[in-house]
Amino acid sequence: MAGKRDYYEVLGVDRNATEKQIAEAYRKLALKYHPDRNPGDEEAVAKFKEAAEAFEVLNHAEKRAIYDRYGHAGLEGRGVGPQFHDISDIFQAFGDIFGDGLFGDLFGRGRRRRGPRKGSDVACEVEIELAEAATGVKKPVTFHRHEYCPACDGTGAKRGTRPETCRYCGGRGQVVQQSGIFSIQTTCPSCRGAGSIVREACGQCRGSGVVVTEVTREVSIPAGVDDGMQVRLPGEGEPSPEGGARGDCYCSIKVRPHPFFRRDGRNLLCQVPIGYALAALGGTIEIPTLEGRHELEIPRGTQSGTQFAVKGAGMPDPRRRGRGDLIVQITIEVPQRLTPEHERLLRELAELENRQVGPERRSFFGKLKEYFQAG
Repeated sequence: MAGKRDYYEVLGVDRNATEKQIAEAYRKLALKYHPDRNPGDEEAVAKFKEAAEAFEVLNHAEKRAIYDRYGHAGLEGRGVGPQFHDISDIFQAFGDIFGDGLFGDLFGRGRRRRGPRKGSDVACEVEIELAEAATGVKKPVTFHRHEYCPACDGTGAKRGTRPETCRYCGGRGQVVQQSGIFSIQTTCPSCRGAGSIVREACGQCRGSGVVVTEVTREVSIPAGVDDGMQVRLPGEGEPSPEGGARGDCYCSIKVRPHPFFRRDGRNLLCQVPIGYALAALGGTIEIPTLEGRHELEIPRGTQSGTQFAVKGAGMPDPRRRGRGDLIVQITIEVPQRLTPEHERLLRELAELENRQVGPERRSFFGKLKEYFQAG
């Protein structure tokens, strides 16, 4: 028939292709153009249907023989053309051929869903200190969710009345619209998918059957959580519109900035300023850790930017044992204001350094001299 592409061309196989090659070609196209993977893309939907139509014919020995001899007209003339009415027919026809891996997981939305749909999830947020993130903590959280209206027991109807079965869809909540050889199933416009209509609405919930409720729960935050991680509170979400299990509540963790520490995975980073004299002569300084004070030995001749690791003073990992380290980075602090005595001593030190240049400075100034002489 005019306008239809050659079925072998649709699947991208030659006319001598085996059944296995045809099935594999269709599998790839079904995955590529499935509507769930291409939301709102009408061209992809059309190609998905076209591939299913081609596969139905070429996968059937008798239909394939007729098509090979007479083409599209031969199929239509004998009434053996594709017999799909809607997308679910494709699932019914090919689910056993490809197994649950393709049509069970990818297309399961159509016919393989078991039991009533789960309720929607809700979200909340909790702030904690870095020290609490290191040890784990329990915190109260407050969030909003819907509860079945106590005045109407969730029916949405005024007390003493009951919802009526929708006459437009017969209580199914869905209506079918024909489009060529396919039927498109959509939500009933009369009852909006409920399958029933409330004639006299409940005054408390205004016919919705649910009311917004503020809920407070306690969330257990494991040790080692990082900023942006989530903790799930199972069964604390929205009720199911079909009587199934509640959704979950996902609690996002926000770790407040610390005045001394910056986190890098399991390690904590801390910059500690020291004076020139301490860096040159060495000594002991007191540094902060999450557990309290800690003494750190500074060796003689410590340079600015030198790092020291305090083992096990970092953060735990919620997925494995052990803790990271506290990485202390030394910076040499230069005073901006000097007392006369301090300035006098520094000038004496500068004169001494000019006469006794260290090996690194000697190397630098030697290269600098050579550089200017070469210019």
